[in-house]
Amino acid sequence: MTDSQPQIPADIAALGYEQARDELVAIVARLEAGQVPLEESLQLWQRGEALAAHCTAWLDGAQARITAVTSASETAAD
Repeated sequence: MTDSQPQIPADIAALGYEQARDELVAIVARLEAGQVPLEESLQLWQRGEALAAHCTAWLDGAQARITAVTSASETAAD
């Protein structure tokens, strides 16, 4: 992992894409509601950042697999 990417906690890394996305949506809803104390808001924000990074990594991996399969299919067709 590069220095520009946040460290993803083990409990988040163990989540599937849909689980991480659903938790991120719930966190965003809580923060947008504005009813969370400041300290808890900061903790939720940090967890949300880690969840977003995890989701992005999942999507990037899926895109790479799709690209690899498509490229292999195009090469085989030639």
